[in-house]
Amino acid sequence: MGVDLATKPTKTAIARIFWGKNAAHVIGLDTHGTDDAILNACQEADFVGIDVPFGWPDALTTFVDRHQHNAQTAEAGGSDDSRRHMAFRLTDVVVAKEFGRWPLSVSTDRIGLTAMRASSLLARLRDSGEIVDRAGQGRIAEAYPAIALKIWGLRASSYKGANSAHLSGLVDNLLELAPWLSLSPFESTCRENDDAFDAVIAALISRAHALGHWHKPTAGQSEQARREGWIVVPTISLNALVD
Repeated sequence: MGVDLATKPTKTAIARIFWGKNAAHVIGLDTHGTDDAILNACQEADFVGIDVPFGWPDALTTFVDRHQHNAQTAEAGGSDDSRRHMAFRLTDVVVAKEFGRWPLSVSTDRIGLTAMRASSLLARLRDSGEIVDRAGQGRIAEAYPAIALKIWGLRASSYKGANSAHLSGLVDNLLELAPWLSLSPFESTCRENDDAFDAVIAALISRAHALGHWHKPTAGQSEQARREGWIVVPTISLNALVD
């Protein structure tokens, strides 16, 4: 399944995909994703991709803690370099370097509010007995639809909000590149609602995650990734998602 998470349920979408032989079918698409709806769907799914940062940069949490205890140094936030380390996680830097696109900053962008909701959801999953590994070693993955779209040769921007007129064409392109994917009876929803479309892409990312074909942290990156979160970037083509 895939979740396009937002601060409010009215902007949160949940997509469920059933994978068969050489075919995949969207069997559920909820555009009003409450916490309980997300958690219930997670219990039913084999793998889950959630479009939201799973954590904050180590440099930021250290900075805030020292500030709270009046132990901050004057140099800590005084340079562009130090502030950049607080604005972006290790996975953000890796994605920008390897794939040419900077994710939104969970520290300085409004996506941080959504990450707060995600933290609560992940805690509830953990408390229910789920193994939650922010570095992607469990069945719950941090998804980033924009970078997956870019890797798969699809428009990765200008299809949301005021640019929603481009969304239907993007759905056409997706179905051309992945003729094995059936959106029916939710195709019209994907063409009209970018949250729903992103949830479907997050579900496709979760399929790559399930197959083990994603850009994993190195041994030297894993510990930090388990604290900050790690974006699961597919390393296979769309057509390689089916067997």
